[in-house]
Amino acid sequence: MLQRSRALVSVALAALTVAAGQPAWADDLQTALALAYQTNPTLLAQRAEQRALDETVPQARAGLRPTLNAQGGVDYTRTRAPTVTTSTGVDLDNDGIIDTVTTGGNSESDSLNLGLNLTQTIYSAGRVGHGVTAAEAGVLAGRENLRRVEQQVLASVIQAYADVLRDVEILRIRQANREVLRRQLDESNARFEVGEITRTDVAQSEARLAQTEADLANAQAQLSVSRAAYAAVVGQSPGTLDALPALPGLPADFETAMDVALDDNPALRAAAFNQRAAEARVAQARSAYLPSAQLTASYGGAGTLNDPDLADRTSFRAGASVSIPLFTGGLNRSRVAQALEQANAAQIGVEGERRNVLQSVSSAYAQVVSARSTLQAGQEAVRAASVAAEGVRQEAQVGLRTTLDVLNQELELRSAEVTLASARRNEYVAQAQLLAAMGRLEGPDLVAVEAYDPVANYNRVRLRGALPWDGVIEAIDRIAAPPVVPAADAPDAPIDAQLKDGIIRTAPGA
Repeated sequence: MLQRSRALVSVALAALTVAAGQPAWADDLQTALALAYQTNPTLLAQRAEQRALDETVPQARAGLRPTLNAQGGVDYTRTRAPTVTTSTGVDLDNDGIIDTVTTGGNSESDSLNLGLNLTQTIYSAGRVGHGVTAAEAGVLAGRENLRRVEQQVLASVIQAYADVLRDVEILRIRQANREVLRRQLDESNARFEVGEITRTDVAQSEARLAQTEADLANAQAQLSVSRAAYAAVVGQSPGTLDALPALPGLPADFETAMDVALDDNPALRAAAFNQRAAEARVAQARSAYLPSAQLTASYGGAGTLNDPDLADRTSFRAGASVSIPLFTGGLNRSRVAQALEQANAAQIGVEGERRNVLQSVSSAYAQVVSARSTLQAGQEAVRAASVAAEGVRQEAQVGLRTTLDVLNQELELRSAEVTLASARRNEYVAQAQLLAAMGRLEGPDLVAVEAYDPVANYNRVRLRGALPWDGVIEAIDRIAAPPVVPAADAPDAPIDAQLKDGIIRTAPGA
């Protein structure tokens, strides 16, 4: 609770601190990215989700192994029946009296049993094997989703960092404008006192100063918002931020960006692996029509509560059984139809993600081009507006320009400076979004930080509970099993290879 309170205080201080105050520490983009890569809650939660997803593989492989159960029970039976006395018609004891037999009445019995049951699946026509394939494809899809979340988080860090820099610059512009307009108002009052200008000119200066005070307040509020957003995604308040460095891996042209995205976009790759998993589940559902075989063994003993020694009354049973489904009331057919539709949906999902990639890359690239043009135009606008503002001020001193001309030119200069600050931010954020759409905005590519490797956890858990004969049972299980039939536009060969034998060795994005 104390740590949570301190975290909330840190975020609050980040929101309230403005550029006029003293910064707590200096930051650069690499430090911010490294901190977010290691501590961002969204990213840490996704890594935990991936570790949970890794457990589906040992769960699927558990079908290759025997199950051993211990069971025991105690039974007590009490029977109540009416007492009936019947004659035998014979004098059995030669006492001169016909004997009788009494039946019914109350009776009690109890029993005690303990035992072990062992079951080993030998052949399931691929139900177990295809389940393992589907689980492995799901793990690979999860790794791509982890890459996607990582890139979203890093893009958020870059945007928050650029927003703070932009708003600090806009605040500086507003503060500088206020000082200029204050001097202009003092000058207007002095000239009004000697009769060079009218009261209207003074009022115009006062109005512009009041407006810039409002603009300054808005700039301070916007900076506070941006600082709070930075603290939320990075985990600490921003200090004095360094200039934005060049982003690595920017494409030279649109075709290059599109080619890279179609190969490496994590959402598209995840959709392809999900399609593979769905196709494996179709084969798994079809295997329910085929026979299955298993070995069973049991050992146990029985007795009573009065004589609980089971060693003298033990039994052992071993056998093999084959099950052939003949009629399931339409259950298997329905499951196959369901799996086929799910595979169809997964295939459509691949096409949907491909279109999303085309849209996102096209949009991001267009934003980069537009922002770059805006930045170049903004730089020229600031240069020209600075020259014009200086000229108008000098001309006003000799009576060639009015006070309103000076005020208007100052407003144009500040507007051009604000536009330039926003253009710098927009270009950089657009570049980051383009890299994210391509699948190339990853932590180790941006900053020297130890990469999180989901393969390490997978290798640690995949053989949990393994037995020496797992490989033999899996090979037998895949004999004559329904094949996994890929769609016409199935993933390409590299993805197939990674699914086949690269899940253990291949790191995400490789």
